[in-house]
Amino acid sequence: MEFIDMLSNNLAVIIGVIVAVLILIVIVTGYVKASPDTAYIISGLRKQPKVLIGKAGVKIPFLEKKDELNLQLIPIDVKTSNAVPTADYININVDAAVNIKISDDSERLNLAAQNFLNKPVEYIANVAREVLEGNMREIVGRMNLEEMVSDRQKFAELVKENAEPDLAKMGLDIVSFNVQNFVDGNGVIENLGVDNIVKIQKNAAISRAVSERDIAQAQAKASQEANDARVDADTKIAERNNELAIKQAELKKIADAKQAEADAAYKIQEEQSRKSIEIATADANIMKQEKEIELRRKDVEVTEQELDAKIKKQAEAERFAAQQRADAELYKRQKDAEAQLFEKQREAEAKKAEAEAVKYQMEQEAAGIQAKGEA
Repeated sequence: MEFIDMLSNNLAVIIGVIVAVLILIVIVTGYVKASPDTAYIISGLRKQPKVLIGKAGVKIPFLEKKDELNLQLIPIDVKTSNAVPTADYININVDAAVNIKISDDSERLNLAAQNFLNKPVEYIANVAREVLEGNMREIVGRMNLEEMVSDRQKFAELVKENAEPDLAKMGLDIVSFNVQNFVDGNGVIENLGVDNIVKIQKNAAISRAVSERDIAQAQAKASQEANDARVDADTKIAERNNELAIKQAELKKIADAKQAEADAAYKIQEEQSRKSIEIATADANIMKQEKEIELRRKDVEVTEQELDAKIKKQAEAERFAAQQRADAELYKRQKDAEAQLFEKQREAEAKKAEAEAVKYQMEQEAAGIQAKGEA
């Protein structure tokens, strides 16, 4: 029983490993990555094909199929194969440069996949060229030659608007439509150019004549206006000169009055200044006299102080001299006393020494007498 359980467990593990390996193989072998200018159409298991543009996905091997659609621009040179009559019955040939591409809109992309899957770019260009040529011929028949030649942009827009629905049904978009040339075999376009040149020259001549007339009128008017302006200016100058003379007279009158007032004020001010100077001079003299008196008083005080100082110094000097003399006499007396004392001490010491010598002699004599007596 245990063996059966182990076998069943191992079998489940083996099956799981096999399934994982198969999934890994499917992922490795079925991994696809589309560039931004290419659409990968993966079909087989789904009702609607899976579209990859600029991203990665997985294609199940053997069960799904991968197809490609080129999303790059496709340049087409569209020309009418034969002359086409315009609305004014002039046969022309038209040459246009067109850029188309497979649409990246999901609905149109499905239509393009149905129509152009795995088809070369030349095939797509030929199909689009036929559609564009048919629409271009249709628009040529609606317009006049002069209108087309003078407004190529309008012609291109009409062709584009007319062809877009037809190309959209195939899954294509028109990126640009530019008319290169209109050609007719009878020189009508050239004559239109000549006619336009003549019209332009005529209009230019008329414009020149009108301009010259306007210039002459403007010059005459300008001369008249200049003369009127000169007269007005001279009149205004004379009026202004008169006003200036009157103003100058009034100003001179005012200036003279102001000058008289200024002279009177100056004299009054001069008199006041003179009185002020006199008063200031008297005050200065008084102050000078007061200063001189004060200086003399100061001199007397200084002299008195000098005399006091001199007398004091002399008295101090005499007192110092007397003190020095007294000190000298005292010192002399002290020295004399010390000398007398020293002499007396010397005499006493000499007398003492003499007495001791006499005593010693007498002792010696007594000792000798004693010795004699004992003998």
